Amino acid sequence: MKKPGYGPTQLVCPGREFSLSRPLVMGILNVTPDSFSDGGALFSASSLNLDALCRVAETMVVAGASFLDIGGESTRPGALAVSEQEEMDRVLGAITCVKSRFDVEISLDSSTPNVMLAGAAAGVGLINDVRALGRDGAVEAAAKTGLPICLMHMQGDPLTMQQGPKYVDVVSEVTEFLEQRAAICSAAGIPRERLIFDPGFGFGKSPEHNFSLLKRLPEVAALGQPVLVGLSRKSMIASVIDRDTTQRMPASLALAVLAMTGGAHILRVHDVVETLDAVAMMTAFAEASL
Repeated sequence: MKKPGYGPTQLVCPGREFSLSRPLVMGILNVTPDSFSDGGALFSASSLNLDALCRVAETMVVAGASFLDIGGESTRPGALAVSEQEEMDRVLGAITCVKSRFDVEISLDSSTPNVMLAGAAAGVGLINDVRALGRDGAVEAAAKTGLPICLMHMQGDPLTMQQGPKYVDVVSEVTEFLEQRAAICSAAGIPRERLIFDPGFGFGKSPEHNFSLLKRLPEVAALGQPVLVGLSRKSMIASVIDRDTTQRMPASLALAVLAMTGGAHILRVHDVVETLDAVAMMTAFAEASL
């Protein structure tokens, strides 16, 4: 599938290379009791249900997900931080369970340096950090892992990010931030070819900001890095149509199609089967002769 502007051709993870000729799908596995969409779905009696986790993972893997994104700290609007040990306990059991049963690349959704290092040792293939390695020691830890790193833009932090976010030009400010973080990574020994950019839909942004970012996503893609987007079930949908999070799949697919048109390389989603169907249709359309 052709992308607007310059685009990378592959993403290299340990022992696996992904072609970026068509968008990849990343399935969301939240091992938290309080995520905005499916928090608690994989818990029973306040403990993570590994059998339930692996059933969901199997559905995603069989469908063809390239990545499963495992996160142990909710970053929904208003979320409180969790202790390092609690996050570690949540994600390591999930990583071990999935790695032992499925041949799929795992993305670790974490901002915590020691959790990153432990995840790398447990076999994850990518670090996905909503704080763009902003926590103390995160850049150094990420450099040690040798893994691809996804840097996401967020204005503020999860607790306060949706309390009146303001920008002069949201797209320019997001792209400038991502370039600044890439420069910091480069100085720490993380080469640019290991970096993925995520504009951070819903993280310190109003619905208007989100739609502007989506409309101008080619400007993010033009930075030359693989672009990851997380639009699935986001509140920007509810700003247009009154739907509960469990009823937002059709709108999420529409946003995924728009993101693919704008140059997205990786789609982080809850509904893997349906999103892969959309990717297949978009790919067939792009490859059809005139």
